[in-house]
Amino acid sequence: MEDFWAAAIWALEIWLYLIISTIMIPAMFGFSLGISETYMTILVQTLEWATLKIQKANADERTLKSSPSNGLIQREDGSMEKELEELRRSRPKPPVGGDFTLSDCFYFTRRGIESIVEDEVTQRFSSEELVSWNLLTRTNNDFQYISLKLTLVYGLGIFVRYCILAPLRITLACIGLTWLVIGTSAVGLLPNWRIKFWLSEWVHVMCYRICARGLSATIRYHNRENKPKKGGICVANHTSPIDIVILCNDGCYAMVGQVHGGLMGVIQRAMVRSCPHVWFERAEMKDRHLVTKRSGFHSSTPACLFRLVFARTCVNNTSVMMFKKGSFEIGATIYPVAIKYDLKFGDAFWNSSKYSMVSYLLRMMTSWALVCNVWYLPAMHQQEGEDAVQFANRVKSAIAHRGGLVDLQWDGGLKRAKVKESFKEQQQKQYSSMVVGDDSSSNSD
Repeated sequence: MEDFWAAAIWALEIWLYLIISTIMIPAMFGFSLGISETYMTILVQTLEWATLKIQKANADERTLKSSPSNGLIQREDGSMEKELEELRRSRPKPPVGGDFTLSDCFYFTRRGIESIVEDEVTQRFSSEELVSWNLLTRTNNDFQYISLKLTLVYGLGIFVRYCILAPLRITLACIGLTWLVIGTSAVGLLPNWRIKFWLSEWVHVMCYRICARGLSATIRYHNRENKPKKGGICVANHTSPIDIVILCNDGCYAMVGQVHGGLMGVIQRAMVRSCPHVWFERAEMKDRHLVTKRSGFHSSTPACLFRLVFARTCVNNTSVMMFKKGSFEIGATIYPVAIKYDLKFGDAFWNSSKYSMVSYLLRMMTSWALVCNVWYLPAMHQQEGEDAVQFANRVKSAIAHRGGLVDLQWDGGLKRAKVKESFKEQQQKQYSSMVVGDDSSSNSD
């Protein structure tokens, strides 16, 4: 029995020495030995081969979709006025006053059925559909037996992901998160001198790079000349908490976010000791005022850099939803950042209502890899005569356009809340003005 435990300890030591020497130390200093690049090359070639096999097998039955489907009803991009005008084209409009016709009911009936079956908000909180199977079990498509070769490759992939990659990634993640908690707690004991901020930045970046290697992350940063600078506010679209790991590999950020419990809560409480992060409860209005006040203070302090994720919840990498106006009222420089994940290698979306943080990380660690593109957009400032809501929407549109995402006006909080009455009233007033007509007010005068 003693020989068994001695052999186990020896194997564990060899395992840790290999991880530290070939992965952790290169990650800490921001370089690679080429192991990840070789793995990604083999993986890409394997997935391309599998895609060709699937396309060939399905050629006689159906043609694969040329673009990914988000599972949404295809809606025409038109306003209420244009669509109603199309319905009314066979009925001439009266020369004076408004207009009403029974055919208007078809427009609202169709819109209502579309919203019941698949509305624009709910579908953004389910996994994005794949163009072709990526040899993972987690997909929305139902794939059947294709060939013996593809089945063997799929089985080999399960062995590689669960028996080789998963233990390696779990080990790296545990080391990275443990060092993050211990390192930030230790740095938090130092007085607020310049060396404290330097050590805090070094600990954050080092630990995040280790965690990124634990996810086999391949990150491509574009337009680094637009990289956020200290004293400003960085705004990015939100897919998962891993967004933090992605951005912090390229620099240290102080963050504003919601208070979490469990593992996330432990990490948040440790991080705030060494860096001026702002964690708040969304349900408490007083905390929102505090966030705005502290964000304004830190954005005017050159030593601090905020990275703000305004989405109230994670969206499935297809869209950008409403940004809260609070931080756009400060008057600070806004640095937009667009993040787009490649679904082919793994689904980075975190459905917080379905999976806990630990189960989500385990899913990511048993995927092929984490591949994403990050675009730094030029700094943006509030224009004269532009209010905070308009400024936030302009930043959101820029992020959506650069990341190839859908720009939606909806609040991500609708995942758990009902639509505000003001939205309903807005639609009612819009239709009422069409029926009553613009001439009624002037004629009454």
